[in-house]
Amino acid sequence: MAVDVGRPSTWIKYRSGLCQGCWGGCCTLPVEVSAVDLFRLELATEDEAAASLKKLARRLEKDGVIQHFNPRTQVFTLEQRHGRDCIFLDAKTRLCTVYEKRPEVCRKFPRIGPRPGWCPAMPKAQGPR
Repeated sequence: MAVDVGRPSTWIKYRSGLCQGCWGGCCTLPVEVSAVDLFRLELATEDEAAASLKKLARRLEKDGVIQHFNPRTQVFTLEQRHGRDCIFLDAKTRLCTVYEKRPEVCRKFPRIGPRPGWCPAMPKAQGPR
C-alpha cells in the first residue's frame, strides 16, 4: 500500500534517519502555531500579541501568513501554498526554510500528530508532484 498523507493508516513507523531524502509529507499537514511560535518566527512581537491577538490574526491573514485563528484556543493555522505545502517549505529542495525557528508542533513531529510515532515518509522522487 502506498503512503497517503491524508490517511495516517498508510503511514510508516518512524525511525531515526527517515527524514534523509524524504519529500516532506509532514509539511503538507496543517500547521497550528501559538503566539510564541509567531515570536520565534519573527512574524509578531510580544507587544502586538498582548494588545490583541484578533488584530494580529487579521494582519497575518492579510499578509498571507495564516489561514485561520481560533480565538477560543488562541491557535493560528499557517497558510499553505496551493492548499498543500507549508508556506515555509521550499518547493524545489523540499526543506524547511525556517528550520532553526520552526514551530513547536514541527519540532515534536512525529511524536505528536494524527498518528503519533508514525509519519508519511516517502523518497523525494516518489512524492506527489
